[in-house]
This record gives sequence, C-alpha cells and structure tokens, in this order.
Amino acid sequence: MKKYFAIFVLGILAAVLCVPPAFAQASGTVQGTCKDADGKPVADAVVVLENLDNGQKYTLKTDKQGKYFSLGVSPGSYLVTFYKNGDDFKAKKETDHVKGVHIGAGDNPPVDFDTKKNLENQAKGVGLTPEQLKQMQEAQAKQAKEGSTVKTLNEKLLAAKTASDAGDFDGAIAILTEANQIDATRDLVWFKLGDAYRLSAPKQADPAEKQKRFGEAADSYQKAIELKQDAIKNGKDKDPNATKNLAAYYNNMADSYNRAGKIDDAVKTYELAAQADPGSAAQSYFNIGAVLTNAGKVDDAVAAFDKCIAADPTRAEAYYQKGVNLLGKATLQGDKMVAAPGTAEAFQKYLELQPTGGHSEEAKAMLASIGSPVETTFGTKKKAK
Repeated sequence: MKKYFAIFVLGILAAVLCVPPAFAQASGTVQGTCKDADGKPVADAVVVLENLDNGQKYTLKTDKQGKYFSLGVSPGSYLVTFYKNGDDFKAKKETDHVKGVHIGAGDNPPVDFDTKKNLENQAKGVGLTPEQLKQMQEAQAKQAKEGSTVKTLNEKLLAAKTASDAGDFDGAIAILTEANQIDATRDLVWFKLGDAYRLSAPKQADPAEKQKRFGEAADSYQKAIELKQDAIKNGKDKDPNATKNLAAYYNNMADSYNRAGKIDDAVKTYELAAQADPGSAAQSYFNIGAVLTNAGKVDDAVAAFDKCIAADPTRAEAYYQKGVNLLGKATLQGDKMVAAPGTAEAFQKYLELQPTGGHSEEAKAMLASIGSPVETTFGTKKKAK
C-alpha cells in the first residue's frame, strides 16, 4: 500500500513540474535610460508607468547611470512619463512622455528618454503629423521674424540715441518714427520718441511749435504707458523693473506737462508715477513740490514735500525746499520776522542731514533771519547774530 502511495505522489510532482510556467510569464519587465538636454544621464529621475486600461501605476526611480528597471509589471498599454526630479514629479511638471507603450509578458524593449535627441528631432520635425509640422514651421517663421524685427528696432534705437546725444533731436524723431512704422507695439520706442520731442521743444523759437512738441511728447508717453500697462497686466512683460519703467514714463510725461505750463496735469501725472512705483514715490512727490513751488502754490508745495519726506525721511533737499516755502509765509511783527511753524525745524533737519551740503550756508542764513539757533549733527549750537 505504501509503495503505491509513493508512486502516486511522485506522479503528481512530475505532472506539476511538467506544467508550463504560466504564472512566471504573467508579468513583464520594463527598463530604460533617462538623459537630459545635454545628453547626460539623469540620476534620481522619476518614471511613472500608467496602465491605460485599468489606471494601475508604477513609480520608478533612476540610478546614478540614469537607468530604471522593474519586474512584475502587468501586461498592457501604458503611458510612460519622465520627470527630471522628485520636485517636478510632485508639481506634475513632466520632461517627456511616451503614450501607447506595449508591455507584454517577459522581457520588453527598453523605453528610453533622450531629451537632447528629442529636441533635435523636434527641430527637424521628425515624428510630427503634417498639422504639427505646419504649426512648428509657422512658429519658427514667427520667431525668425520677431528676431529680425528686434534687431532692426535695436539698430534704430541706437541710431536715435547717437543723434540725441549730438543734439540732433529732429534726426532722432525721424528715426524713431520709422521704428514705429516697422512695429508700433514697442513701448520703449514710444518712450524714446517722447523724450526726443520733449528735449527738442525748448530749442524751438516759435512758441506754437514749442507747445506742439510738448504735446507730441505727452502723446508719445501716453502710448508707451498704455502698451507697458497692457504688457504688465497680461504677464507679457517679465522685466523685474517693469513698474519702475512705467513710473519713469509717467515722470517724463509729467515733465512735459510742466514745461508746457499745464501744472494740474503735471501734478496728476506725477501722482500716477508714485502709484506705479511706491519705491520711487519720494522722487515723484519731490517733483510735485518743485512744480508747485514754481507755481507759487506754497501750501500745496509744503504738503508735497511732506509726502516726499514721509516716503524718504533722509532726503535732505525736501526739508530745505519745505523750509523755503514756509519762509515765504513769514510775517512781520514790528521789525521782527515771525516764521511759520515748522520753518526752523525744516532747515535744522536739512543741516543735520547735510551739514556741508549745497544749501548749508543759505539754510544757516535763513535760520539767522528768523532768529533761530543753528544746530548741526555734532550737537553744537550757535546763537544767531
């Protein structure tokens, strides 16, 4: 009985050993190499395999040679995505992908990612559909045209600068007008045209022509401002100094209004410059104070210089100009001059910041005229004569 049982067991084992290894062949291997745009292997890259039939995913990492490998991958059609590093993977910022990769049971052909080779093939249009190739060619043509336009405009800008530096503002105006005829969407060209008109205006003997040129300058600056604002709003202007440039456009436009005698327009435009770039607001408010001082609007000028000081408490010139305006409000009581409140403090602060500045002697004389002692940063006080 035992003898028959042993034979039966051996028969079962033999039958099992003869069964084809179907289970071992029910999954496949996947492997490949990842290279960057320089053709170098990418270590610690992330490769994700996603089964397009059931959504099953496998996440693999490359070794120091940029290679990845995995056993036990279920057969099917896969989307294989290459992420250059773990942060890109978390942000879903892929470097490349291949869709429709067939993975069968057993060994499979490698799925490589060669960024450099892919870029070269893309440039040649390899592997693109006719529609994709057309789109690529149109994009390349557009890029080439843009490069040509930028080159031409830069040449025009350089020529206009050379003319302006030589005092030939009419020549600069002609060159920049040609540039705008080539492409009227460049804010810098309009800005430079505004400068050329503004600087040429004082040279005109005819008052009407002078006013006309200041008007042309303001119009050119307005066009530059509109284009710059649109570029900033739509994210087209990547320049970190975009708002500073916008403020400069406003400042020069305000100067044109001021020189044309349009005081209210000048003040409003300087305010816009301060809003465009709060970091440079002190200069804009100082300019407002200067415009109002020249216009004889003392109280408004003092208010503007106070704004300048609030934006930059170290601006000595603002204290001096504030003092000058306040001194204009002094009154006489008998034979004694009585200064408006804050006059002495303004001049003292100027001397504290600039004890030997360009207006130091004038500031001391004005303090003396109102009977105020002179103080310096050294803490010494001199009795006014």
